[in-house]
Amino acid sequence: MDKILPGIGMLAVAAVIFVMIGIGWRNRRRRQADVEPLPAVPARLDAAITKAEGQYVTTTTAGDWLDRIAVHGLGIRTNAVLQAHPEGALFERAGAGPLFIPAAKLTGIRLDNGMAGKFVEKDGLLVISWMLGDHELDTGFRTRRAEDKTALLKAFQELIPAGPQADADSGK
Repeated sequence: MDKILPGIGMLAVAAVIFVMIGIGWRNRRRRQADVEPLPAVPARLDAAITKAEGQYVTTTTAGDWLDRIAVHGLGIRTNAVLQAHPEGALFERAGAGPLFIPAAKLTGIRLDNGMAGKFVEKDGLLVISWMLGDHELDTGFRTRRAEDKTALLKAFQELIPAGPQADADSGK
């Protein structure tokens, strides 16, 4: 009996913690209800410039690596394949729907060492910045093989000039 009571107490504390986490996530989703729906994956994409297996880390508000986006499944960490197509970036996520970012919405790409609870070695994380409506977002991806990161970085650096900045520069 002297071990049962503390055990029940610990289970009660754990249950309260999980309920509070659930309420916090629900409230975050409610606050982010103004985030537009995700762009649809085009019916036809040209062949991938490059692709890599790895981990979709999360999507956060740009510049705020702790503000995870909870709506549309963007806050779920999962295994994924990231493909760079002439039309944009395609994340094929396991256990979550695909995420397609049109090339015109890409605003930047960089290497970083972490975001929203995932920290790796220096420059171990590929972070894609993009626009979803009025929201600028950062999406993190960790490649399984280090050499894949360089190919993805180069491919996206070539795609980004075709996006909004190039249109603004050319007067379109």
